[in-house]
Amino acid sequence: MPSTNVKPLTESARLKLKEAITQLEPFLNNHTIAGLVGDDAGEDAELFYKGLLSDLRHLLVFSEVAVEKLGVLLRRPNFDNENAERVLYEVYHYCVNAFFYPKNECYSEDGRYAYTGQDAIRFRYKPNRESRTVVLGVSKLYEELRDELAYYESEYMTHRRMQGQK
Repeated sequence: MPSTNVKPLTESARLKLKEAITQLEPFLNNHTIAGLVGDDAGEDAELFYKGLLSDLRHLLVFSEVAVEKLGVLLRRPNFDNENAERVLYEVYHYCVNAFFYPKNECYSEDGRYAYTGQDAIRFRYKPNRESRTVVLGVSKLYEELRDELAYYESEYMTHRRMQGQK
């Protein structure tokens, strides 16, 4: 990846993560498991929402940490491409992967819908409207990040290893 693309990519990643945070944080601050379960008081509903809130809290923390790291890089008088690439690698592996591979598997991406214009996120249990809205809202941001940072999925580490062997 050409080093000239790193700074704009860093700025873009920071903006997308900040937008995701502005959607996740109010949802997590204003909802509890009991409030989300509501009248649908079955054990499945409670387990689903417990897992969903846990996964979204992890995603929020990973995203907040990444925004801080990206912000520090962008505020420095001399932009450090090497550190920026390392942080973008972390963004991919912590934030993007935390969204698309949540620990509690309350939702997953169904690739068959990715190119149809339909939502590719499928929920294990039918969520309430607010939960569905926040997950689908941030899914577009993390999908864009995944596309922009695809290089950092595997090629970045391969490139780093090859540099180390020289």
